[in-house]
Amino acid sequence: QVQLVESGGGLVQPGGSLRLSCAASGSIFSIKAMAWYRQAPGKEREWIASISPVGSMVYAQSLKGRFTISRDNAKNTVYLQMNSLKPEDTAVYYCNADIWPARRQQGYWGQGIQVTVSS
Repeated sequence: QVQLVESGGGLVQPGGSLRLSCAASGSIFSIKAMAWYRQAPGKEREWIASISPVGSMVYAQSLKGRFTISRDNAKNTVYLQMNSLKPEDTAVYYCNADIWPARRQQGYWGQGIQVTVSS
């Protein structure tokens, strides 16, 4: 059983914040890097950030400073803290588990969760 389950999405006003969570099976979480991607309507899937099993982090340059990735190994959970949200952040957000740096759009995927930024 390999499972990634996202939670924490929804509707938020411009300028607001959300924290997404992704709970992973322990057999995957202990050995894989974790990443967040997103896909807006009519656009290609976009890489956001990755975190290694030992906590090394990399970010898309355009989002660094507003978005923060973290992980809690005891809970087998990776997080994405999103601040100062803009309407253009509206997208389906996906959790990914893959070999470091988890930027090849392969490996294991969550089902996706909707984030809508609107007034």
